[in-house]
Amino acid sequence: MHDYQRIADRIAADILSGRLAPGRRLPPQRAFARRRGIAPSTAGRVYAELVRRGLVVGEVGRGTFVRAAPVPSGRALAEPSSTALVNLELNYPTAQGQAELIAPALTPLLRPDVLADATRTAPATGTPAAREAAAALLATAGWRPAPGGILFTGNARQAIAGALAALVRPGGRVGIDTLTYPLVKEIAARLGVTLVPLAGDADGVLPEAVTAAHRRASLSALYVQPTLHNPTSATMPDARRSQLAACMRELDVPVIEDRVWSFLSDEGEPFAAYAPDHTYVVDGLSKRVAPGLTVGFLVVPEGRAEQVGAALRSGGWTAGSFAVEVARRWMTDGTVTRLVRAKRTDAARRQRLVAQHLRGFAVQADPRAYYAWWSLPQPWRADTFTAAAAAHGIAVTPGPSFAVPATGTAPAGAPGPTASGPAGHAASGAADCVRLGLASAPIEALTAALATLATVAHGDPAYTVDASR
Repeated sequence: MHDYQRIADRIAADILSGRLAPGRRLPPQRAFARRRGIAPSTAGRVYAELVRRGLVVGEVGRGTFVRAAPVPSGRALAEPSSTALVNLELNYPTAQGQAELIAPALTPLLRPDVLADATRTAPATGTPAAREAAAALLATAGWRPAPGGILFTGNARQAIAGALAALVRPGGRVGIDTLTYPLVKEIAARLGVTLVPLAGDADGVLPEAVTAAHRRASLSALYVQPTLHNPTSATMPDARRSQLAACMRELDVPVIEDRVWSFLSDEGEPFAAYAPDHTYVVDGLSKRVAPGLTVGFLVVPEGRAEQVGAALRSGGWTAGSFAVEVARRWMTDGTVTRLVRAKRTDAARRQRLVAQHLRGFAVQADPRAYYAWWSLPQPWRADTFTAAAAAHGIAVTPGPSFAVPATGTAPAGAPGPTASGPAGHAASGAADCVRLGLASAPIEALTAALATLATVAHGDPAYTVDASR
């Protein structure tokens, strides 16, 4: 066995036995090498091996820390936790009486003659009636999608995958916020797409950062969440949307705009209102209605439906006829409108609970959103707090799950090594943050969980995490 592996084994034993507590900072590699009488290169291999085993995490400019728990993958945001009693990772809102609201549209489809039509294969374009219904649902004060440019997918995640597959060749580069929806990272990795984190400010991605990244090596697309950004709930002002859209038109680079959470807010027109020939709008019904029976929407520029539809078919991402027909009925009979109204009220109620129980903490949240971005008090870090919360039966999502790793020392277009994105945090800052998903837990459970998390945050990490062993 190589010397570095033997040393890594000894450090690993100390971590697993608790002699090195979660959150403990390891010495700098040169200091570690001097103490052990080994070469700095060997120390580097020891630390790399510990990172590979998931026992420590390295943070640029801060050091290497013992990890309390592995950072979950993006699947944690799409699938229920098998262990948490209160899941603040999963984030699907449910309105009171939701089942009773959605049932009437399903009943007529159970007639054999209607069911025969609804279970036939469907093209990505769905039906003319479904396209008209979707166009009316997605329309805003300043924009209404052309029905002919609307494609249907199984859900919004599949719409993202289809857009990336249609626009970006394997090995291509996509500009993105420094913090983003984790499943986008997984989708990009599976498609062989490189994500390029872009510098930003409080208003969102900087147009000059896009230009700088594109000049360095061409971008194939830009992915943004300008309305109620996940995880921070920040909303990009109209002026920045206009500036960024002008930049994308000038560079001739398409924009994939994720509007899945935009139903909670009337603020901000879609990018398609500013750059209709360059914008691919992603949306869906999983949040508006329910995740178990849903469809996704992908609105494409004029003349691109056939090309993007082919990408959806090749990936198996098109929606089934039954789901499209149910969605059409929900959109036209007022069901979606009633559910959106109820969920807006519910989100505001849950945000009031956050404000009440986490008063005094650094929490970034929009009062209309179903999530909150919590900058933890020192000396807490995301992984130690996640472990402490789990010991109390509460699942939260650690900030690093949302961070897009930079290919160099800074996000593209950044003036320095740690330029911040729309969240006001660089990817490295996510190590001190957690996201709280507020939608899925019953209101009583959420209330108790927030109170518990506040108590945990006021405690000592070493004592709290060690006590949970």
